[in-house]
Formats: sequence, structure tokens, C-alpha cells
Amino acid sequence: MAPPPPILLLTRPEPASRRFLAEIEAKGVTGFETVISPLIGIETTGPLPEMAGIRGAIFTSANGVRAYRALGGPVLPLCYTVGETTARAAAEAGFAPKSAGGNAGDLVAMIAAEAPEGPLLHLRGTHSRGQVAERLCQTGVATREAVIYDQPAQELSAEARAALDGESPVILPLFSTRSAAQFAKAPPGRAPLIVAAMSGDVSAALEALYVTRLEIPARPDAAHMRAVVIGLLRDGGALVQPHGSVKG
Repeated sequence: MAPPPPILLLTRPEPASRRFLAEIEAKGVTGFETVISPLIGIETTGPLPEMAGIRGAIFTSANGVRAYRALGGPVLPLCYTVGETTARAAAEAGFAPKSAGGNAGDLVAMIAAEAPEGPLLHLRGTHSRGQVAERLCQTGVATREAVIYDQPAQELSAEARAALDGESPVILPLFSTRSAAQFAKAPPGRAPLIVAAMSGDVSAALEALYVTRLEIPARPDAAHMRAVVIGLLRDGGALVQPHGSVKG
């Protein structure tokens, strides 16, 4: 009997999950099933602060770009983003973004090295890591911040819980410590669980959760994360023997 196909469990907000899935399918990867069950919601809250005098925007998530657009934020002369996905969203909004291609630390280093005339404005969500505005101010780059969207936690769907309690191996990409911690609260299932964690911090947020296999990309960015997940999907048929035991 052939082993069951792996299930790709996507827990990012719906737009990000569908974009990630489309990017994987565009690489010609087949032979897997997909369940989308966001663990984090996105709700635009606003308001925007007084924008007079602000010379540039800093975005650490495409969600921030979308919230900024929804609130009617103007296109500014300068724009900095943490990674390529956020840069694409900013470009679609009319900005000419410069991407750090990494994490918040890379973003701060890039902006500090350029030393632009401020003030800059970091548009972020309620839950944010990296202290971007504070660290930039410490380097001499005047930076403010505005919380313009919320990220409420959500429970796994019934479909996701059924997948986790089934026979097929479940491949779970986790992009943030908060989504990892939220997932770790769910009751454990019996399906083999293969995790791709964006970073060591993300994997640590899983705490004592048992996983069959854990992969961390060489760099904490979308391209490397996608490559890791594609590799796991292509290995999916070999992850579980026909009788359901996990290969060590």
C-alpha cells in the first residue's frame, strides 16, 4: 500500500497562506493536500498618526502595508521593508521600497547604515518584535511608530484538528514565535508532525511539543523558508512507512 500523501498545514492569515501555497505550486510541487487554518487574524484598527513631516515608512509585514493602504496613508519618499514579500506589497502600494532581505536586525542595520534624514515611521501591529523604532533612534535615525492593526489569536479549525489526528504526515511551516506558541497550545494529535520553523526562536516557542522532524532555514526569509518546505513536501512520501511508522 502506498503511503498517504503529506498534508501541508498553513496557519498564517488567509492571504499570506494562499500566496505561500501559490508560490509552492508554481515550482511544480504536487502530491500533497493542503489545509489552511489561520492561527492569527488581521484586523485593521488605525488610526494613522499625524503624517506631516514624515519622510519615510518602515514596514515589517505585508499586513502593515495593507492596513496602511486601507487607512488612506500617503506614499512617502522613503520606504524600507524587512523582506521581499513585504517589499512587493509596498511596491504595489506605490512605494519604491528598499528590502533588508532578512529580519528586524537586518532592517535596522540597513537603515542605520544609510542614515536617512527622518523622521521615519514604523507601521506595525499590536504584537511586534524587534523594537525597530527604538533601536533606530539609538543609532541617531529619528523614528516613530504607529500601531495600525491587531493580530487576534484564533483556534485551529476542525479540518486542521482532523488532519493532526490522522494517518498522513503533517508538514507545518511556522513563521513567527506567536503562531508557534499558539499552535503548541492545541491538543497533540497522532499524525507525524514535520515542522519548518523560520528561526531558532520560532522553534523554541513550540516548548515541549513533540515533533517528528524539525527544519530551520539557513536564513530567516521567505525564499529560504519556501525552499525548506518544498524539500519536505518532495520527501513527504518517504517520511512515513506504509504501516504508518515514522522513519528516524
